[in-house]
Amino acid sequence: MRYYIADCHFFHESLNYQMDCRGFADAREMNAYMIEQWNKKVRWNDEVVILGDFSVGKAEETNRVLEQLNGFLYLIEGNHDRFGHAKGYNAARFKWIRPYAELRDNSRKVILCHYPILCYNGQYLFDEAGNPRTYMLYGHVHDTWDQRLMEQAQALTRQQDRARRDGTQYKLPCQMINCFCMYSDYTPLSLDEWIEVDRKRTEKRTEEEN
Repeated sequence: MRYYIADCHFFHESLNYQMDCRGFADAREMNAYMIEQWNKKVRWNDEVVILGDFSVGKAEETNRVLEQLNGFLYLIEGNHDRFGHAKGYNAARFKWIRPYAELRDNSRKVILCHYPILCYNGQYLFDEAGNPRTYMLYGHVHDTWDQRLMEQAQALTRQQDRARRDGTQYKLPCQMINCFCMYSDYTPLSLDEWIEVDRKRTEKRTEEEN
């Protein structure tokens, strides 16, 4: 099974009372909870793609966290992942480290980047049943005003009518999912699980706006 998660920010003390307001007593408590949640879900032979900003800790600290996590790990680099350039860091825990990737997930393409990409590769692809064949998974913006802007941009994009070569009309797809760790209670999720989390969040947001 393959899972995805973004913006864990291990050791980022200030996120407990600024921006995310995670509410843990300190970074140690936050780290312990995230490790527990991770290992409840992920087994030793699962894959986890981390969509950036895994840790702000020092190399040795980050190594100790990585040693405790289940699964084969893959890292999409984020702007806070400076531990990867620090002396003493053990990069062998990751199968690969990249700024961007495109993978297959159960007959669907996933576009992976720490930063949201509104016009992503494969955006216009559908299967025979008319379902999207490509999803853009990202992080970086947490649950901030920038995420609200992304939601507005996606809603506007999905309202646009386009015409195929045969003249039939279709709505412009925009399947972008923010895999922010707080949206999943710090648990890595599969693509289908993230699709469901995103659907419920969108429905709740629409109800609150109406």
